[in-house]
Amino acid sequence: MPPRGHHFGQFVLDPEDRRLLRDGVPVELNARYLDALALLVRNAGSLVGKDRFLGEVWKDVPVTDEALTQCIRLLRQRLGDDASRPHFIETVPKHGYRFIAEVNWREGSAPAEDSAPHTLHPSAAPSALRRVAMMAGAGTLGAGGAGLIGGLAYGFVAATPPLPGGGGAASSVFVLLWLTLAVAFVGGAGVSLGIAIAEAAGKRPWLTLGGAVGGMIVGGVVKLLGIDAFNLLFGQSPTGITGGLEGLFLGAGVGLGATLSGMGRSDRSLRSVAARAALCGGAAGSVVVLLGGHLMAGSFEQLVQTFPQSRIGLAQIGGLFGEQGLGPVAEAASAFVEGALFAAGVVVAMKLARRDLDRPEGRSAASSGLVTSGRGSAPRLG
Repeated sequence: MPPRGHHFGQFVLDPEDRRLLRDGVPVELNARYLDALALLVRNAGSLVGKDRFLGEVWKDVPVTDEALTQCIRLLRQRLGDDASRPHFIETVPKHGYRFIAEVNWREGSAPAEDSAPHTLHPSAAPSALRRVAMMAGAGTLGAGGAGLIGGLAYGFVAATPPLPGGGGAASSVFVLLWLTLAVAFVGGAGVSLGIAIAEAAGKRPWLTLGGAVGGMIVGGVVKLLGIDAFNLLFGQSPTGITGGLEGLFLGAGVGLGATLSGMGRSDRSLRSVAARAALCGGAAGSVVVLLGGHLMAGSFEQLVQTFPQSRIGLAQIGGLFGEQGLGPVAEAASAFVEGALFAAGVVVAMKLARRDLDRPEGRSAASSGLVTSGRGSAPRLG
């Protein structure tokens, strides 16, 4: 059964036992800092000014502004928060602070007839491992959605001119869709896992690094396996298909998009998150091409050059930019769109998963003892 107290994100603030838990593990806070956090949480969504901190936390004991600043700094450290992109404590310059995360109150007890169903539901503060798994899984599905859109688009482009040998257009669509989906799912799994691990560690500046490392590892392994497969089947392989370098930059772009979009902030709309993530991912895709790498469109072009009889070329895209075949401008533009779709899909899906994980679960407020916090909705500390 979920513990009694204020639930927000991975944390539970217990007003009776006077302790803060993260995933069930106590977080060290002295009494005064605990009171300051309790004051913010009780007034979630409302501005708490300096005078109120002095009156209710320091009991009108004369202190400098630095004491309050140090208190908030340590609270953010314990919560894994970032002052520049806060998930929990927002600074209102020259006025005070506001707790911006969604807060819910659980009594920690329920009627006997409801006790059995609650054992089937995870607690409001899921374990770190479960949190990583769910966020990484969501990101993988988001990447798959992006791959579905991109694969269908490339498939229809490849099927537009009459195919030599009387081949069917449906075959081109199916093959390019399958290849794009496979790469998107595998790449999305690596990037999402790296970002989810960094997010669970409470180190948002590491999201970019996590995405980059995950993308590089998966991209490198997939490229090696792909080259080996081509050599075994056909005795030769394309040399420029997407791999570790591309995964590194695209993963970093997705991680940066997750950071700059405020993926974990409750006040950011999905549209805003998607737009910012798409911009970062698109920029990363274009950088890959400028550095001589290839994403999916460029990789298909490499396959055509290695196997001239293949029917998966995307030369028609070059015509939109006045180029013969898939030239540098057309490939850079395609890479921008690919990166934008991939990043938006991953980050939006992970935001939805995070929002679901941060929401206390149960069939209803009445049956689970869940009450949305507000003034007077729960016992006060001190």
